[in-house]
Amino acid sequence: MDFDKTIKKRSSIRDYYNKKVKIDKVIDAIEAANLAPSPGNIPILKYIIIENKETINQIAQACQQDFVANACFLVVVCSDKKKVEIMYDIRAEKYTKHHAGAAVENFLLKITEMKLASCWVGAFSDTTIKNILKIPEDIDVEAVLPVAYPSKIKKQEQKSKTSLNNIIYFEKYKNKFQKPERRISHH
Repeated sequence: MDFDKTIKKRSSIRDYYNKKVKIDKVIDAIEAANLAPSPGNIPILKYIIIENKETINQIAQACQQDFVANACFLVVVCSDKKKVEIMYDIRAEKYTKHHAGAAVENFLLKITEMKLASCWVGAFSDTTIKNILKIPEDIDVEAVLPVAYPSKIKKQEQKSKTSLNNIIYFEKYKNKFQKPERRISHH
């Protein structure tokens, strides 16, 4: 699949087909996530792969989203920003979130390219997930990513997005017009 098609096909899929996904595919998606830019090239993120159905069900309850329980695997993305705080002080939190977002998007694009399904789940009980997975208190849970084959019921495609005319400005916020380039002549 070419890159533009992959981006346009990437969507949040919550209907899963009950077919076994090979763990190699999950690891390939994590490898793509690991290639995302990070502040100072510091390894911030950790990935917990969950296949145990009982654990998946517990995490689905922590997310209060039933579809999560139907996944073949879950990938829980965690961050450890201690080294980022040493280098970047008050900007560490922001940089860590930037990195996590970039990594999750890489993961989702790779999942799409492999014709698998996922959905970026960001609403969950941090405390419950940390307790279930024995995640230390100083580590943040960034996302829960179900992995499965998509149900054949719905064609995989993205919902329409806002027009670029509504989101691009030139030179200043809210300036929708680009001035033509002017050359200054030196006579």
